[in-house]
Amino acid sequence: MKRFLKPASAFSLVEVVLALGVAAFALIAVIGMLSVTLAIQQTSTQQTTANELLAQILADLRADLRLPPGQTPKEGSAGFNLHGHWAAASTPDTIYFTNSGDQTPAGGVNVGSPPSDAVFRAKITYLFPPTATTSLANITVTWPANVDPATGVPAGKVETFIAVNR
Repeated sequence: MKRFLKPASAFSLVEVVLALGVAAFALIAVIGMLSVTLAIQQTSTQQTTANELLAQILADLRADLRLPPGQTPKEGSAGFNLHGHWAAASTPDTIYFTNSGDQTPAGGVNVGSPPSDAVFRAKITYLFPPTATTSLANITVTWPANVDPATGVPAGKVETFIAVNR
């Protein structure tokens, strides 16, 4: 009696090599896009932090009251110590912040060079003259903090204008 052999079904070596080549090409494309994706994610995180800082500065300026001479604000340690600057300061205020959005301890207001841990630079420019009912300011947050926007091009920037009714 004769045996009938079934034809064997399998992939040839050429088919396996072609499949591995297509998979490697797709994997290289995905890995190539990974660095771009990480850069976009980092930029997005910095943009979000800068917008949060901008909102905090706006809230601090809106909470600013025109106090009589000699009276101190009652906000305690909160805020950025911008009280009274609307009418008294003709120079911009510069505040430095860390990557987490905290004001740098050594930074304060109007410090010459940024502290080593500073990532963001906020510049508040008061527009004069303030009137009895409205105060105006232009606020710019840039990063990195060691790049002065007046002399260089920062990696990122958010800017807004505020008009506060008194």
